[in-house]
Amino acid sequence: MPVHVSIHDVSPAWSDEVEAALGLCASMNVRPALLVVPDFHGRAPLLADARFCARLRDLQAAGHEIYLHGFFHQSGEHYDPARTSSRLGWLFAQRVASGGEAEMSDVSPAEGRARVEEGERVLRQADLHIDGFVAPAWSMPTWLLPLLGERGYRFTEDHLRVYDPAARRARASVVLNWATRSPARLASTLAWCRIAKYARPFAPARIAIHPADMRYRVVRGEIERLLRWAAGDVVARGSDLFAWRRL
Repeated sequence: MPVHVSIHDVSPAWSDEVEAALGLCASMNVRPALLVVPDFHGRAPLLADARFCARLRDLQAAGHEIYLHGFFHQSGEHYDPARTSSRLGWLFAQRVASGGEAEMSDVSPAEGRARVEEGERVLRQADLHIDGFVAPAWSMPTWLLPLLGERGYRFTEDHLRVYDPAARRARASVVLNWATRSPARLASTLAWCRIAKYARPFAPARIAIHPADMRYRVVRGEIERLLRWAAGDVVARGSDLFAWRRL
């Protein structure tokens, strides 16, 4: 089965770490998709960094896909019933599945639509073509997939599946990623990736690299080993996960 590689949280806030991740992928002849955040945590507006925007344009011209990745990549600190109806869902998305990063699970459908539209405006103003959308922390409230289909997106993903929203199709897929915000989370995700990769004969795999991964030698080593494990089956486009067949 195919393997797709992506770098999340692409932002001027993480420029050095993004370059390190790109270098690691390039050493394995892999062109990862780039998940671009228009204004990471409200402190790194993409359009304020012309050099970073130019770098992204060069990378897209070289074959890297660009995905819109939320807008702020950050949720509110407290549950607000005016923005999202399920307190339990909010707690799971923000406290279990992420460390307060599940942006799209923290907004109403109207606010979510506004953030998607504003994110599209920012990326297009940076002269970038948008190849897909991935919600921060893979948080996919029920209103998001229909919205992406309405707007013509051909690729998105969550923890369990990849989707073509415009064509209303989905495919099971295992995601391999690491959480470095605590030693316990790091240990559990290291174990998960070492086990979950054996699902690859049954479903496409995704290797998701986060900039903070580059700060940990053990994670860099794990990524390098996984990229070597995937050699020959890595696809450059997310949509290839639907069409790929071994000849």
